[in-house]
Amino acid sequence: MNSAVLWTLVNVLPLLGVSGVGADEESVFVKEGDSVTLYTNIEANQQGKMRWYFNDIQIAKITVDQREICSEDECKERFRDRLKLDHQTGSLIITNTRNTDTGDFRRKVINTGSVSDKIFNVSVHGVSAAERDQMKRKSVKEGESITLDPGVVKNPNVVKMWYFNDIPIAEITGDQCKVCTDDECKERFRDRLKLDHQTGSLTIMNIRNTDSGDYKLEITSSSFSISRILTVLTVNAVLDSGLSPAAVAGIVTVVVLLIAAAAAVFLYLKARRKIEYYIEHWIHTEQS
Repeated sequence: MNSAVLWTLVNVLPLLGVSGVGADEESVFVKEGDSVTLYTNIEANQQGKMRWYFNDIQIAKITVDQREICSEDECKERFRDRLKLDHQTGSLIITNTRNTDTGDFRRKVINTGSVSDKIFNVSVHGVSAAERDQMKRKSVKEGESITLDPGVVKNPNVVKMWYFNDIPIAEITGDQCKVCTDDECKERFRDRLKLDHQTGSLTIMNIRNTDSGDYKLEITSSSFSISRILTVLTVNAVLDSGLSPAAVAGIVTVVVLLIAAAAAVFLYLKARRKIEYYIEHWIHTEQS
């Protein structure tokens, strides 16, 4: 191949957005706050020169001995340390996604004169402040049940995995559902997990203190993966008294007063016995 043509393929065409083959496109739907990884599916020794673009803005560059993210001010301003590169594969990781991340992420690989494109059409679904707070922390009373809803998952042909503090507890693959396949999960939850195959939601029944922790949903396909932390579950132990909070507070106040009165009586009797002892001792001394 003529050296001038090769130079054009490697240096000019990528800047013009021209590819040696038709670009492969895939849609990715995420919820605001998710982390998403866009896979390259290219072996390290076949990566050559790789570029990542967001709506034609270069956001990452990979060569044999170099990894560079957000070298341009526009990229730094938009993503602010929310981009990472997988060192082995060159896959792009976008953390804490925002509405402004909606757009086309293009992976361009230039290898021995050929150019290949992959475009990820990423759509970020916004959430309200109240929904975001609920996802971060949710309080449940001991003995109740709670359903963790993943929301609408539009991406087809994906595997959904639930984790509790990084322990896998449930999986949906096609028509197959699995819950607690390992001993650690079985020991902890003991038939208290229920998985909805249609929605992907996870229900935890008869909540216990030991169920407090991080519940994470991983949505994975051959081209991308999405990580979603739905809730940090705090379990509050309660007494099954049927009393209102005001009544419980009144009972607590009365108990505290009774304890204080009992302590006062105890101290009074102790002081009285001490005084009586000294009087008896003085009388005995005088009589002697």
